[in-house]
Amino acid sequence: MTTWPGRTATEIAAAVREKRVTPREVVAEHLARIELLDARVGAFRQLRAAAALAEADEVAARADLAGLPLAGVPVAIKDNLAVRGESTRLGSAATSETPADHDHVTVARLRAAGAVVVGLTNVPELCVFGTTEGVHGTARNPWDTTRTAGGSSGGSAAAVAAGMVPIALGNDGMGSLRIPAANCGLIGLKPGFGTVPAGIGNGDWFGMSENGPLATTVEDARLMFSVLAATDVVRAAEPVTHTVAVSVRSPLIGVTISRPYATAARQAAQLLAEAGHRVRRADPPYPVWLGTTSLAHWTAGTAVDAEGLDPRQLTRRTRVHAAVGRRFVDSVRGGARRDQLRRRMEPFFAEHDVLLTPALARRGPAAADWHERGWLRNLLANTNYSPLTPTWNLTGWPAMAVPFGTLPSGAPCAVQLVGRPGSEAELLELAGQLEKLRPWRRTAPVA
Repeated sequence: MTTWPGRTATEIAAAVREKRVTPREVVAEHLARIELLDARVGAFRQLRAAAALAEADEVAARADLAGLPLAGVPVAIKDNLAVRGESTRLGSAATSETPADHDHVTVARLRAAGAVVVGLTNVPELCVFGTTEGVHGTARNPWDTTRTAGGSSGGSAAAVAAGMVPIALGNDGMGSLRIPAANCGLIGLKPGFGTVPAGIGNGDWFGMSENGPLATTVEDARLMFSVLAATDVVRAAEPVTHTVAVSVRSPLIGVTISRPYATAARQAAQLLAEAGHRVRRADPPYPVWLGTTSLAHWTAGTAVDAEGLDPRQLTRRTRVHAAVGRRFVDSVRGGARRDQLRRRMEPFFAEHDVLLTPALARRGPAAADWHERGWLRNLLANTNYSPLTPTWNLTGWPAMAVPFGTLPSGAPCAVQLVGRPGSEAELLELAGQLEKLRPWRRTAPVA
């Protein structure tokens, strides 16, 4: 008998369209897996078991079933995006329990494509940090449950890596898709500015936050991205040779890249060179002020999102983060530093099509009550393990995490691909080549 958890979204949708399985059967099996595993993993804040089964039946009855790209595919939604009939809690006790009266546009697009929303996933409070824990639960890495799944899309990544859903929706304001994807052995694509509708929080962290897919295969990421962007993203008819810069330098002064992640980037570069790409060692011209600019935007985004919330119901680390950010809001809103960073990077990307870096500097921190620890301790933990992602939120250019190799613990390692505006298809093509040349284990052995 075929079991559907662990199958790709592409496989599930094809089987549903061909009526080899019903959406209800697919969803029921995934709900059973969630029930079995989530007490250990902590992916979901809210499970929609009865509602999801009803939605599955509605998909089965659709007249356009045979043409739905995500027919019957279970999907998890990050708990900072509106899902009709469910509250949006953002990992906080300070947010409203009132159910949303409409779907976020990205959720609506997934449902229109035939996907079934099985639940909302855990996030750190206000989606601020690169670890996921708080009043609604702790999301753990299914490959090593002593470690965080990452953040802030940690619950979404954990759900996919554990095989609870084949794909999940998250978003990325300073690395919040790529960090948990890298921890959990997934594809995590942060699209470029304006490619997928944002509408995240109060102003998308000044336009830095983007919605995107988490998936176990490049094909699933391509499929989900096509739905989210409302455009067809097809494979190139013929292989394209790219000029790829490989850099293992940290953008932030004083933060080093650990050997496993540097080695992964070098080995991925070697494979791409052997595949015919022009690969060269070259470091982007990271400015010395990148760290302070990143901090200003990161904290200012939280300050804006915290407006109107009862500070007494926010954790101390969030209150401090927002307080620091309030002094930067006006200067950040002008965008001068972001414009300056883009101008600085444009000559580098005129010379190189793609940048290849490690995805992280080191493995994710322990799964712990980080929300009860001090702000500075959280700041240092986040900065020391993920210095490589924020630059590309500041520029607004596409970037993605791709599984590559393993850490000494046996958990996945990962690299990052970065491209010019509009290069999502090219990044997916390169990721697909890495997937073919160095396949990864798709689902964590948590069962």
